[in-house]
Amino acid sequence: MMRKIALAVAVAMATSSCRQASNEAEVNQPQTDQQADAAAQPAHTIVRADQVSWASGPPSLPTGAQAAILHGDPAKEGLFVMRLKLPAGFSIAPHTHPKPEIVTVISGAFNVGMGDVADKSGAQRLAAGSFFAFDPGMAHYAHVDEETVVQINSTGPWAITYVNPADDPRKKK
Repeated sequence: MMRKIALAVAVAMATSSCRQASNEAEVNQPQTDQQADAAAQPAHTIVRADQVSWASGPPSLPTGAQAAILHGDPAKEGLFVMRLKLPAGFSIAPHTHPKPEIVTVISGAFNVGMGDVADKSGAQRLAAGSFFAFDPGMAHYAHVDEETVVQINSTGPWAITYVNPADDPRKKK
């Protein structure tokens, strides 16, 4: 019986030593660029409400919008999550996007309408908690009557093309 116990202990110690040597060998191996990139990327993103950091909105939106990037980079290929804080009275002229636009109203109310001409009476009021998803190229417009926060989930690069080029804030500066 003692021999069996001693043999079991010896096997366990040998196995442990092999694992440790294997781990040390992995630690001492140089990383490839791909491994280094993977190691630098976070496996998840968590942003508490008190950590949302607002900055001026993108120049493609009228003055007054604020933006917070929660995940990814809207200027690059790949998934991103961006929140927009829009002041009362803010409006966005009819426009399209080259990628799907998936939006959740976080607070306030977002009035969105479809088509090439902004018609406030034809816009649908979406209260906090509402959601919409538009395919690429779908012309739409929006306005808010109160401060409103929306969250956009999409793939970059994010872009906006105004139906009427004269409505593009980038051309007014």
